[in-house]
Amino acid sequence: MRLGLTTLVVRDYDEAIQFFVDAVGFELVSDEADEAQGEGRRWVVVAPPGRSSGLLLARADTPEQLAVIGNQTGGRVGFFLYSSDFHGQYARMRAAKVEFLDAPRSEPYGMVCVWRDLYGNRWDLLEDRA
Repeated sequence: MRLGLTTLVVRDYDEAIQFFVDAVGFELVSDEADEAQGEGRRWVVVAPPGRSSGLLLARADTPEQLAVIGNQTGGRVGFFLYSSDFHGQYARMRAAKVEFLDAPRSEPYGMVCVWRDLYGNRWDLLEDRA
């Protein structure tokens, strides 16, 4: 088994693609019309290089969906981005104006710092100690 995709509810497909591809360094895996789900709907997947898993960017269409944009995990860190080059990834994201909520710190499990995506969802940037 493997975990494939996690849905991230977004305000706009194109701004989310731009953020995750340009600022974070993900790859655009798929961007296709999904007319079976409704006019204007798209099947948009972004993923870190190597694609062990990815994000399905789902545009909010209802008031309930709009209400969770940026707070899909109730203010907790809900997403974990692992990097084998923590400091390089951190520098890339800082240069792209990604908002970090704390400075990188060394923990028993590795390097970590918290950042927010373009909507405010909290993420950990991590590098395993191994």
